[in-house]
Amino acid sequence: MISHKKITRRILILAGFDSSLIKFRGPLIKALCDAGLEVHAAAPELTSNSSVVHTLTAWGVTCHDITLQRAGLSPADDLRGFVGLYCLMRKIRPHAVLGYTIKPVIYGILAAGLAGVPHRFALITGLGYAFTGEASGKRKLIQKIARGLYTLALGKAQLVFFQNPDDELLFRSLGILAERVPSYVVSGSGISLDQFEVTRLPTNPEFLLIARLLGDKGVREFAAAAKRVKAVYPHVGFKLVGWIDENPDAIHTHELESWVASGSVQFLGKQEDVRPAIANCSVYVLPSYREGTPRTVLEAMAMGRPIITTDAPGCRETVVEGENGFLVPVKSVDALVIAMERFILDPELAGKMGVRSREIAVEKYDVHKVNAVMLKEMGVA
Repeated sequence: MISHKKITRRILILAGFDSSLIKFRGPLIKALCDAGLEVHAAAPELTSNSSVVHTLTAWGVTCHDITLQRAGLSPADDLRGFVGLYCLMRKIRPHAVLGYTIKPVIYGILAAGLAGVPHRFALITGLGYAFTGEASGKRKLIQKIARGLYTLALGKAQLVFFQNPDDELLFRSLGILAERVPSYVVSGSGISLDQFEVTRLPTNPEFLLIARLLGDKGVREFAAAAKRVKAVYPHVGFKLVGWIDENPDAIHTHELESWVASGSVQFLGKQEDVRPAIANCSVYVLPSYREGTPRTVLEAMAMGRPIITTDAPGCRETVVEGENGFLVPVKSVDALVIAMERFILDPELAGKMGVRSREIAVEKYDVHKVNAVMLKEMGVA
């Protein structure tokens, strides 16, 4: 256990997006409540989301709004968000703070240090726009700012959690995370094996991608591969679940419309519950350039689906090559097509690999195992 003092009182969880408190951190928050802590949660416009507030309140969590902007580069907006976080911490006096995603980590840890919060934890769930793609122009400036702010904030952290060893190594090698600050790699956010159960594979080969519609998620590569495969195997289906996000790397609406109009991809939009979409696919595909640990991959694995993903940080940890799926090079449409064809030409392959995916999910990604490790390292358990 890295922490030296046991947390016995009040913890504040900081999020950049309200629904993520349930979808991504719900089991962790419940585990903190079950451990006897007084749990507070804060996110932009959180109290306006009645369903999230109702669920959190039922667990015993106190909810707060913060003015932190999830996206955008306005120094004035970020300063207001930082001041708001500081005032909130001075008001509720948490014994510990845990922030996840870039702005809650950076401004949350800095505010916690200024407010005198004794235990300050950061969870790096992925590196996003500031660390992926070619560093030129606007992205280069964002990268420089993000790295500088990360360095400043994480220097005040007591412990930093990473979701894959590549991100941890990168932060260490770039000097973003000082040697004196402890870190720990966990197996992503984990997955609820009871919620995501194995379902039967469809008869027809069906490939699925669930993602925010960003270039760095490999959406363009998926669409290009779908077009090529459909030309040879018109009976094969390709489905895309997601939405166009507020992000400089977002897919343009006209691109999405052209894919749908060509008949190569069926767009299902944003789905609050992705289980029906996964149940209707035979292979899950995520050609992402970099992830923390991709939750959608874990969900598909838990439901017994084989995986095609990239040999990239965060993605490669989910696949044992040739056992539960295939790894392909980043941005390689050719390799995607070849991997897809292997499932089309061997109808038994998806079922065999899907069984192994579920086994790996049980062994490595059970959310209760992941949360038990985090609670121990934070000094809760």
